[in-house]
Amino acid sequence: MVSQALEGIVADRKPQHIVIVGGGYVGLYSALRLQRTLRRELRDGSVRITLIDPQSYMTYQPFLPEAAAGNISPRHVVAPLRRVLPKVRILNGKVSKVHHEARTVTFEPPAGESREIEYDVIVMAAGSISRTLPIPGLEDAAIGFKTVGEAIALRNRVISLLDRADSAEDEDVRRRALTFVVVGGGFAGIEALAELEDMTEDAIRYYPGIDKKDLRWVLIEASNRILPEVGPEMGEWTAEQLRERGIELKMETFLQSCEGGLVKTSDGDEFESATIVWTAGVKPSPIVNSTDLPLDERGRIKTTTRLTVAGVKGAFAAGDIAGVPDVTNPGQFCAPNAQHAVRQARVLGDNITAYLRGEELKDYRHKYVGSVAGLGLHRGVANVYGIKLRGLPAWFMHRTYHLSRVPTVNRKVRVVMDWTLSLFFRRETVSLGEIEHPRDEFRAAAKSGLKR
Repeated sequence: MVSQALEGIVADRKPQHIVIVGGGYVGLYSALRLQRTLRRELRDGSVRITLIDPQSYMTYQPFLPEAAAGNISPRHVVAPLRRVLPKVRILNGKVSKVHHEARTVTFEPPAGESREIEYDVIVMAAGSISRTLPIPGLEDAAIGFKTVGEAIALRNRVISLLDRADSAEDEDVRRRALTFVVVGGGFAGIEALAELEDMTEDAIRYYPGIDKKDLRWVLIEASNRILPEVGPEMGEWTAEQLRERGIELKMETFLQSCEGGLVKTSDGDEFESATIVWTAGVKPSPIVNSTDLPLDERGRIKTTTRLTVAGVKGAFAAGDIAGVPDVTNPGQFCAPNAQHAVRQARVLGDNITAYLRGEELKDYRHKYVGSVAGLGLHRGVANVYGIKLRGLPAWFMHRTYHLSRVPTVNRKVRVVMDWTLSLFFRRETVSLGEIEHPRDEFRAAAKSGLKR
């Protein structure tokens, strides 16, 4: 009788609900960890997990430059959340408000009414967005480089501009089409610039009217160095390599305006460009301004070394949205990059499990090991554990490291297959820009039918 009564109490007990806001690095990897550590609780129904994100996939951002250059299929740099997380409820839409005191989030689906979702534990993992400045023309003329959509749109644009230039006789049209500008000298900017320049150099062999000297690639960087993560020496080496490839580096220079594609810089230069890529930093997701959770002076969720939100219970945060103290470097915070995010997610998952079971939580501790960057096919730069590599060895390390971090064996195999095929066949240099406006052709046909 006693055992039956206990079973009845367990059966009537409301399951603990974990809500994860964001399906990026932290969201996906922490959910993966929770699927393993809470296997028993998920099976008996005492715990359930919900992940909310506007997209149904996680993007492995370090591979965006290679996807833009055509080295990897765009489908292979994303991991489908529903396939990877079979024990997690995936809701596509956005969270417009977090009311932690009431333990609710306001969920807005793509269609239909918004609704309140109750939770017991919340994980803030919404990541970051591009940090822009009030520069005239930036919103209309530039494109970011944080999503797979932006990467593929940029690839299509660059190739379509080669088509335009090769077909035009007007020198102003050609010059504008063949001038490409990247703003920001961090990882995203340098890798995007290097990969796309490498792709265009490979592509112009099929364009008899375009020579390499006709292409103009410009990097605009506000500081006096690029790739600070790999150290001054390797950053300077990278700058020299880019200059040898004919890329202009405008250091200690600001973009002042780009209205209508007319680029004006703080060094007095002025020229037209049909392609302006903005990679000058990121900032926490705007959701931080719609919560009752504490924020630090940089607008990030104030987080402890155990990845709990400071001063409240039942709330965790990690990744770009969180200000996580770096225990290996007192007084500093963990950098907003994939290296920390993936490792934080593992600790985060373990700490949530410990929290639910009444066990002790652990500190997040990881000493930054260094960085690797790809600079085009067979070219790279690396500074890992103080070991400095350049050229082919660094490129190989770049690919090997990131392959090890791509989620699921399925995606790893597909990426390797893409790389293997590229050893025997050249990259495709075809623009599919019409996929951004798939109904234009049909509309034109419909209009022509009405005129009959």
